[in-house]
Amino acid sequence: MKIWPIVLLLALSVGVAQPAQAVTPTTKTLVTLHKEGGFAGLDDRVIVYTNGCVRLSRRTGPTIDKCLTGKENRTLRGHLKQLRLGRSEARPQGADFIKYTLAYRGHRASRYTLSAFWSPVVRDLEQVLEKYWAPD
Repeated sequence: MKIWPIVLLLALSVGVAQPAQAVTPTTKTLVTLHKEGGFAGLDDRVIVYTNGCVRLSRRTGPTIDKCLTGKENRTLRGHLKQLRLGRSEARPQGADFIKYTLAYRGHRASRYTLSAFWSPVVRDLEQVLEKYWAPD
């Protein structure tokens, strides 16, 4: 009589665990942008995967998964070909600075001022965030 609840509990736990594992994405990350700081306390993240899909998050609200259009994907990849990360900048004095961190091809750097190499990529990723991220 005591075995029945244990068998039922095991059957339910096995049935719940398997679908969660099947949803796990296996795509690689193409580029990430983390934008943080300023008086507003920004904490925005854009992760672009090699399959053209993105994961978007902000300090408040849900995490959104979307896929780029063909044109958005081509434009971003064109700008990424010109990207030179370089070295990270030292944090400037003051409180109202926005820190941009890009990770691409195994390298990562942070900047407070955007160079000519960084601007197109950051602009593309910010546009994606504005277009596709919307709180529920």
